[in-house]
Amino acid sequence: MRILLVEDDAEIGDRLREGLGALGFVIELVRDGETALDFGRQEGFDAIILDLGLPQLPGIEVLRRWRADGCGTPVLILTARSSWTEKVEGLNAGADDYVGKPFHVDEIAARLRALMRRAAGYQAAVLRHGTIVLDPASGLVTVAGAPVELTAREFRLLTFLLHRVGRIVTHAELLDHLYGLEEEPSSNTIEVFIGRLRRKIGRDSIRTLRGLGYRFDAC
Repeated sequence: MRILLVEDDAEIGDRLREGLGALGFVIELVRDGETALDFGRQEGFDAIILDLGLPQLPGIEVLRRWRADGCGTPVLILTARSSWTEKVEGLNAGADDYVGKPFHVDEIAARLRALMRRAAGYQAAVLRHGTIVLDPASGLVTVAGAPVELTAREFRLLTFLLHRVGRIVTHAELLDHLYGLEEEPSSNTIEVFIGRLRRKIGRDSIRTLRGLGYRFDAC
């Protein structure tokens, strides 16, 4: 899933980008409040990790402006500030969760998955659609009870589609969620991955809508 990471500390930012990337997230890292404000106004992020102590524009002000603009992307605040008043201020400004520094990357990943599940309307820890069951934490996928082996990008694609059942997703959206800004996939990459995924989970699961994109139909 595609995450906007806003962190001015180079060591922490790089650690999170590498750690979350290894767990299957696509991370876009920005290091100041003004840049974060512009990035967050763009569509296409599944969640945002936001540090409060940012240069140029404080994180709390970035968050307030996002919410005032109608940005509903789940936001996880990550900060060294630990007083309960600052936590209340962040949550009242529109944050969805709060983690203090120091932290464990696995905890951040778990909290992000929980935020995205809730945003997509899932209550359980696993994603289910018909006979398809996907566990974001373990990486296990089954179809009609039988395990299915997926590559990292196939798993990422299936997760993205399960969070958007019944919605049309465009070719550009899929590219954004499978690749970072620094990667340059070939023009037919999405078609290849869709074809592979269909062979593994069922050819009728994903519909192609000519000129529009793809849709994972509701059961």
